[in-house]
Amino acid sequence: MTNYNSNEFNITPAVIRNVLWGIGAVIVVTISMAFIRPWYNVWSQEMEGKAEFAKAEQNRKIKIEEARANLEAEKLNAQAEIERAKGAAEAIRIENGSITPTYIQYLWVRQQSDLSNKTVIYVPTETNLPILESTRMNNLFQNRDSNQ
Repeated sequence: MTNYNSNEFNITPAVIRNVLWGIGAVIVVTISMAFIRPWYNVWSQEMEGKAEFAKAEQNRKIKIEEARANLEAEKLNAQAEIERAKGAAEAIRIENGSITPTYIQYLWVRQQSDLSNKTVIYVPTETNLPILESTRMNNLFQNRDSNQ
């Protein structure tokens, strides 16, 4: 049989007091966390709300600036259109208000230079009807069918 001597464990009142203080400290920390944690959660949510509000405010300012830029662009486009109309009116005035069919054809041809990568151009005729290439395609199909 083993003999348990008190000298092996050496339990003194100071050790018991320190153990009790440690247990008491753990209990105090646990209880204080039970009260502190809800306060922390409220504070954390308040900070998240402030951050979201600041982000929404920034997004609103960005949209306002974009709207101002669009308004300014529209004003400039309107001014450009007014200037273009003034130029056209001045050109008509210079021509004494008479626009000839030849001048209209010249304007139409000049406009065609702005087109890029266009493969089909319809040319107006005397009757103001375009020349269509449908008959050419029809002839191609008839020739192909007759060769087979």
